[in-house]
Amino acid sequence: MILNIDLVSDFVCPWCFLGAVRLDRALAELRATRPDIEPRINWLPFFLNPDTPPEGEPYRAFLEGKFGGPVKAEAVLDRVREAAAGDGLQYAFERIATRPNTLAAHRLLYRAQAHGHKPERVRALAHALFAAHFQEGRDIGDLDTLADLAAACGDRRDVVREWLESGADADKAQRMAAGLRRQGIDGVPFFILDRRLSLSGAQSAAVIGAALLQALETGKPS
Repeated sequence: MILNIDLVSDFVCPWCFLGAVRLDRALAELRATRPDIEPRINWLPFFLNPDTPPEGEPYRAFLEGKFGGPVKAEAVLDRVREAAAGDGLQYAFERIATRPNTLAAHRLLYRAQAHGHKPERVRALAHALFAAHFQEGRDIGDLDTLADLAAACGDRRDVVREWLESGADADKAQRMAAGLRRQGIDGVPFFILDRRLSLSGAQSAAVIGAALLQALETGKPS
């Protein structure tokens, strides 16, 4: 049985990284009892800050401006760290120098899906993008960095680098993100389960798992 999951996220959103990790856990637990389920995750783009300059901006200055100073910014990061600790996810916010524009990163993941890469490769690339930003402090707005990440996930670096330079599919990524906002999605992560149910925020794996089961039950023929 196919279970379609649309996951709306942005790679500079720490809660999206946590949401993706919790979704993985929920799916692993679901497959343990329902091996007949074949989940298919469709990653959809969202821009937390559409006005981010193409070259990015200083990370700490952005946080402090958004949250009202260094003390409040650090308190926000502490809440993220605390929430993620139980899932074994660690952030290295202190390593991040640049808050990147994520258009190229979204294009890269869109390309992987549009080219029919296997789900495990698409998942690996998505998680590599999150990890590069939040754990390694790499600039995922930089085309060379993105090409390296794609190559590490089984793609050809030279082909990817040339494609990124071309600007291909930028309009598609932007249109998809704009369309999602028009549908009322103004925060991420946001999950759309089998086009029947939706779930907002980095909910626990248990909550996500329950929603997945509900989507499956709702989809059963009467």
